[in-house]
Amino acid sequence: MRARALVLGAAAAVLVLSGCSPDAVAPRETSIDVDTPALREQKAQIGVEACRPGPAEAGSNDLPELTLPCLGGGPDVDLSTLRGPLLINVWQSACGPCREEMPVLQQFDQRYGDQVPVLGVDTADTYPGAALGLMEATGATYPSIADPTGAIFGQPDLRLVAGYPQFLLVGADGQVSTPKPGGFTRLDQVVDYVEQGLGTRL
Repeated sequence: MRARALVLGAAAAVLVLSGCSPDAVAPRETSIDVDTPALREQKAQIGVEACRPGPAEAGSNDLPELTLPCLGGGPDVDLSTLRGPLLINVWQSACGPCREEMPVLQQFDQRYGDQVPVLGVDTADTYPGAALGLMEATGATYPSIADPTGAIFGQPDLRLVAGYPQFLLVGADGQVSTPKPGGFTRLDQVVDYVEQGLGTRL
């Protein structure tokens, strides 16, 4: 998949999760490039980790066969090749609760990322520079892929609704959890969610 993606902005009624949802806009077509020299430089200065394509064959988990570019440059990622356990955070640069939550996710990644890595999905976001700016402001350096068209919301098996932040857990067996609205403010809340969702102790 090319880093330049076609965005069809046609937001109708959306459900609000934790106070954030995509703004309703008139139908339009916008070309969003999430991999430019400027964005690569911005990403490098922040120290955001590189995206890691999944090691498994396509279709090895319950995630859709949806290939998305890495935010700020790097390899594309086919979601269906990722291996659990994995904590997926759906976020956007304009989301206030995401700003409050991302430092907590960074704490989780630093302490438990070797057991349960964090992967961000910057979704339905037309401002990749602002997205990286939010990562810089919150100290988030875990990898994040870009989904400027909001394609992940259209995957029926995931049962996501249009809103931010929210989470998915991928188990070691490839099973994907029911989406959970975000809004975590403490590390222990994230730990409890992961432990209960994956049936494990960190």
